[in-house]
Amino acid sequence: MTTAKQAVATDDHEVLLGELVEALRRVRRGDLRVRLPRRSGLGGEVADAFNDVVSLQERQHLDLRRISRIVGRDGRLTERLDDEGLDGSWAEGQRAVNSLIDDLGRPTTEIARVIVAVADGDLSQHMALEIDGRPLRGEYLRIGRTVNTMVDQLSSFSNEVTRVAREVGTEGK
Repeated sequence: MTTAKQAVATDDHEVLLGELVEALRRVRRGDLRVRLPRRSGLGGEVADAFNDVVSLQERQHLDLRRISRIVGRDGRLTERLDDEGLDGSWAEGQRAVNSLIDDLGRPTTEIARVIVAVADGDLSQHMALEIDGRPLRGEYLRIGRTVNTMVDQLSSFSNEVTRVAREVGTEGK
């Protein structure tokens, strides 16, 4: 390679590295709109790889915002992130969020089931303290025990009211 060509190649690499460093700094600050310009050769491969990674990160960011709104605010506990086309840690991250939604959603659904039953007058329902073969823990265990105690107390109170009403109604006591 001639000295002139080497100088141009070195300049091109310096420009690419400068753009790459600046783009990486912007990504580190949370700017996922940054992209490197298309190039040919090795510089193009670097730019394409960088742009692909940032696109994946942007997709994950947008998916997390969407799922946060749908599950967290709208209460749609059946919504999940899509890991189609993702590999490795990208897919693993999506699956971890889906698992978190499952872990939060199942006890919430169970609590709702018991509360609806009580509201309908069915005081025989209790919250399962084990879901999918795993015992509840932490706040879910505390809430489960509290809900079950509440149902038992309501049932006991209802039975006592019924007993007293029968005594007063049939026996006049």
